[in-house]
Amino acid sequence: MSEPERIEIESITTPGHIQRVDRAKYLAMRHALLQALPAQPPGLTVAQAKPALLPHLPAARFPAGATAGGGVKAGQRDLEAKGVIERVTGKPLRLFKHLAAG
Repeated sequence: MSEPERIEIESITTPGHIQRVDRAKYLAMRHALLQALPAQPPGLTVAQAKPALLPHLPAARFPAGATAGGGVKAGQRDLEAKGVIERVTGKPLRLFKHLAAG
């Protein structure tokens, strides 16, 4: 069995830190997260985002949502670092799509 193709992602919480993750799983999570998040504040909490994105994940890569929790956090941090999504100041952490990300 061959190794899955990897992709480098960033983290808003640790600038300059790069992590290598499974490319196909990351891209699926990115798509699902962008489908689930609203375009306007107040956005969704991470706890609300996970069940909202599950229907958009391919079952072959995330059977019954398996490993989706860690994927949400990695995707969230990378998309924030790239300016694709934003967080609302305060607690709990709430996320929404950056308007330019559409």
